[in-house]
Amino acid sequence: MRLRSIISSRKDEPADDPADLVAQAAAAEADGRLLDAVDTLARAEHARRDTALERRLVRLRHRAYGETRRAPGPSSWPVVPPGDGLVDAGLPVIDAPELDAGALSTGILRHGGLHVRGLIPTDTVDQLRDGIDRAMEGFEANAAGTPPRETTPWYEPFKPDPEFTTFFKRKKKSVREGVGGDRRGQRPSGMWTAESPRVLADLVDAFDRAGLTAAIGAYFGERPVLSVAKCTLRRVGVDTIGGWHQDGAFMGDGIRTVNVWMALTDCGRDAPGLDVVPRRIDHIVETGTEGAHFPWSVSQVLVDREAAESPVVRPAFTAGDVLIFDDLFLHRTGVDPAMTRERYAIETWCFAPSVYPDGQIPLVL
Repeated sequence: MRLRSIISSRKDEPADDPADLVAQAAAAEADGRLLDAVDTLARAEHARRDTALERRLVRLRHRAYGETRRAPGPSSWPVVPPGDGLVDAGLPVIDAPELDAGALSTGILRHGGLHVRGLIPTDTVDQLRDGIDRAMEGFEANAAGTPPRETTPWYEPFKPDPEFTTFFKRKKKSVREGVGGDRRGQRPSGMWTAESPRVLADLVDAFDRAGLTAAIGAYFGERPVLSVAKCTLRRVGVDTIGGWHQDGAFMGDGIRTVNVWMALTDCGRDAPGLDVVPRRIDHIVETGTEGAHFPWSVSQVLVDREAAESPVVRPAFTAGDVLIFDDLFLHRTGVDPAMTRERYAIETWCFAPSVYPDGQIPLVL
């Protein structure tokens, strides 16, 4: 199993030479070793923040998906069997040092999800939150006619390889109208992470440093692959309407997923958080029945049935916490009239490449 090397900066190790790493990455790319090229170029970008490297990395991560498809997936599932349980019932909460593939497996497969406290350091939280504002400013400027060369690396429209063009057009229309739209004169509330080369680079680095890349890769038994349309920068206001849903209802059968929902502000009390059914559900709950807010959402009647023995909870998240779950987790944006602040968050869906779903646009992690 090949996993992305964890990037770290230690005073007792010699600093990487960015120029040498860029040359190594170019040689690997020319040789068709695109995963090696991604990892080497990421080290170069870590050593020297550079707009050209960040833009190039987005393209390489997309192209390198073809290399992951040639590797066989694990012979059995789960690769890491879940333990007996982290709690007797409800949503388990652990501290950052406790996160590993075993905790992921137990949290997701026994309880539905896992709340990890303090996983992302304060300085990284501040960097990513500022990146969301800059990315969305770039998005607005581009929508008003500013060319991408003036909005990158904070915003640059993503262009997929030809085989993904049909899926891409459909999903881009959806995200622009539903998430990134600004039809009432309000600033945008969301955009794809892949359309901000700098924020994507910072986010991948944060995953590596937190041990998320390694833990998810070990849980899958293969290198994780993201989806352009399922990795989103979010800035959610108090007027949001949350619909109960499982993301597996939109992705198809037979997939393996890990979603990392990263809080970049305190939320769940005076800013919108998440309402969750804190138990493992092993099926897709019917959508669009009487009382559902949207055709794709689950009605409150069915939510109450699923939550009969594990009542709905709204966790209180501190900036830097993450909630980790898969495609069967039943949840919605948690908001009420007493809330007064926006919530910043990044949602990142990771997939096992051997069972990558149709209709998604890949980027290797």
